[in-house]
Amino acid sequence: MGLTRSATGAGAAAALQPLAGDGAERVVALAGNPNVGKSTLFNGLTGLRQHTGNWPGKTVAVAQGCCQWNGRSYTLVDLPGTYSLLAHSAEEEVARDFLCFGGAQGAVVVCDATCLERNLNLVFQTLELEPRTVVCVNLLDEAARKHISVDLEALSAYLGVPVVGCSAGREEGLEELMEAVDGLLDEGEAPKPRQVRYPPQVEFAAASLRPLLESRLQGRLPARWAALRLLEGDPTLPPSLARQAGWDPAADRELQQALTSAREQLTHSGIEDLSGQLASSLVQAAHQAARAAMPQGEAAPQGERLDRLLTARATGIPAMLLLLAAVLWLTIEGANYPSQLLSDGLFWVQDRLTDLFVWLQAPEWLHGALVLGVYRVLAWVVSVMLPPMAIFFPLFTLLEDFGYLPRVAFLLDHGFQKAKACGKQALTM
Repeated sequence: MGLTRSATGAGAAAALQPLAGDGAERVVALAGNPNVGKSTLFNGLTGLRQHTGNWPGKTVAVAQGCCQWNGRSYTLVDLPGTYSLLAHSAEEEVARDFLCFGGAQGAVVVCDATCLERNLNLVFQTLELEPRTVVCVNLLDEAARKHISVDLEALSAYLGVPVVGCSAGREEGLEELMEAVDGLLDEGEAPKPRQVRYPPQVEFAAASLRPLLESRLQGRLPARWAALRLLEGDPTLPPSLARQAGWDPAADRELQQALTSAREQLTHSGIEDLSGQLASSLVQAAHQAARAAMPQGEAAPQGERLDRLLTARATGIPAMLLLLAAVLWLTIEGANYPSQLLSDGLFWVQDRLTDLFVWLQAPEWLHGALVLGVYRVLAWVVSVMLPPMAIFFPLFTLLEDFGYLPRVAFLLDHGFQKAKACGKQALTM
């Protein structure tokens, strides 16, 4: 009953093609947000024996490896770390397309126990696509150090799918995870996980499209999920369906007429920002699931009120501007003193090098090239650039560790979508 790792047979440069289980081998997708320990879990399950390749048409690395459990061979596919499956980036598109068309018979979504609510957003999106999903709550050891507890049984009952806790860095809980995956895939009927409830107008519009989509998709994708994505106007889904399923929604006149009618009904009912409504419903579902995972009688996290302050429409943007301004001020002001010290020290060394070249009676051109050229430029760059970098990047790392950067992306996503971009691109600006 132990876990056995084995290497895959393909080379490292092989392109990752859609996989198909043959009954003896099962394909399981491994999804999760960045920095939740997904790759550590993947390496623990596969024993660091895997190969990487690109999903066809995308230059995004996807790792693939094998393990044995209960006499069966499992192919695990480590999808790119992503916060969403709404395909606003190449990583999100690859993760979504593999879950849709990659031949996976099940999925494991890895969550960080120290910030569970943020991770549950991806869980609900995955459950809409793949009901045979196991939720792996990782980093329980880190959560314990921070006095955070998660009621795994309550979360499983709320979501309607298996939930397993583990600490991948210590290789704790790996066998329990594979046992849950094996049992879920052995069940004849797929579970019926809790669905995100969208506004009634949105549910009605999606339901009006389902008969058309069910006849065209023929069970390849959940019709409700496809209806929501097409209503939202996801530009990446029709090309993927045309490439992978042989059906192009953009060329289907009957479907396009139905989409136009459904969107008009949504507009008349007061829903103009459909993407915002869908995102808001997902956030609310994740919040309720996180509350269900709290042990009975335990108070809400102290940071919940602060979180509402940082993401509310009225206070989120001002708080973000103040916080980023503080980071900028600390970077500039904090860098002045060490920059001056570095400059004084490095240019003192330059003077000594000049004295050495004079003592050696070196040619003037050699002194100019090596000391006034190479060394002086290097000294300028180090004294000017190193101190602010040494301050700015640790501060930004702290913001990422506290989970604030995804909230910045959430705050600015609506505005960036108007420019055909996504909120994550705000972080580069």
